Amino acid sequence: MTNPGPGFEPVRPERPEQQALFGWADTAPVETPATGPAHAPGGGAFRDGPEAHRMLDVREVYAEPAALDSPRGQQIMARLSPDVRVTEVEGHWLIPSLHGNDGNIGRWVRTKTETLVLGVKHTLATRPNGRSADWIAPGPSNGCAMACAYCYVPRRKGYANPITLFTNIEAIVAHVRRHVRAQGPKPEPNQCDPTAWVYDIGENGDCSVDAVVCDNTADLIAAFRGMPTAKASFATKFVNPDLLALDPQGRTRVRFSLMPPDDARLLDIRTSPVGERIAAAADFLDAGYEVHFNLSPVVLRQGWQRDWAELLDHLDDVLPARVKEQAAAEVIMLTHNQGLHEVNLGWHPRAEEVLWQPAAQETKRSQNGALNVRYAQEVKRQALARMQQLLAAHAPWLRIRYAF
Repeated sequence: MTNPGPGFEPVRPERPEQQALFGWADTAPVETPATGPAHAPGGGAFRDGPEAHRMLDVREVYAEPAALDSPRGQQIMARLSPDVRVTEVEGHWLIPSLHGNDGNIGRWVRTKTETLVLGVKHTLATRPNGRSADWIAPGPSNGCAMACAYCYVPRRKGYANPITLFTNIEAIVAHVRRHVRAQGPKPEPNQCDPTAWVYDIGENGDCSVDAVVCDNTADLIAAFRGMPTAKASFATKFVNPDLLALDPQGRTRVRFSLMPPDDARLLDIRTSPVGERIAAAADFLDAGYEVHFNLSPVVLRQGWQRDWAELLDHLDDVLPARVKEQAAAEVIMLTHNQGLHEVNLGWHPRAEEVLWQPAAQETKRSQNGALNVRYAQEVKRQALARMQQLLAAHAPWLRIRYAF
């Protein structure tokens, strides 16, 4: 991958060697003419390497019986250590010892590292969006092994938010295929895409991290390869080179989420460093993905305009012309929540020094019905206008597709 440049090199502490978590012999990377196989630095798939093992060291599984009995559930369990503790639960959404236990606040990151939930997605519904994507597809997961302090997903869960994987992936893919066929060709261009119906497949998780654990992401990317009127889309903060071997053939859009590195070090816990995300853009484009960027979230604090200008200058300096020619951006201001604020105070109070700013924020009901905290209307309007000015001055090639 391209060198991310001065000031963007991550500091990597020494990590102890961990036993391999998964076998993966039955799902070796597929070599393609464009990219070849994606390998971990020491050889083999990335998911078998130390970065993936640092992200997930599964020691406990909560699972619905139907999820354990499914082919995908059995595949996942076969790749885990036989010593993993398994607890059967009636439903994946509310697990009292996990989501309802306030003692888990102090174990927020450890729970994400060591706990996996397997469930069945019973309600398969695709709903309209019209902002980032035309449609929000039923996602293959909920929750994440990363720990971004502003993440909206745990707001409804309580005191823990590890990955929940849905094992009925065949039903999810079949539902999406039916929905795409029912739409027919896209009648006219819009901000989502000029020709294709765009389906967000990762609204409540990170598909790049999911791919460390199972093949749900690969199955969805393969499905969209055969849908000429539609395109998958997902945002990510995690560079997983194994995705380079999935041959999306232009039918999947990867949106690398970016923010100034100082913000990311404070708020994007357990994610790939911003420089690595930027450096991955050309590799993913060459592997057949459409590559966009999420400038998100924009957090207002002292020096934010200077730091965003430096980040945009860095993008302009290091991205090759082929990436710039097809790139577009979403600009999304911070949304927060009282419940998440209180959880964060228990495990990462420094983050709340910049996220929680009552003098500049107001309560507003979101599109999904949740009561959240956002920057006051005039504060947000001025900040979005300033971000547009910064983009015009420092990265004029980066088209703003969506700003909110």
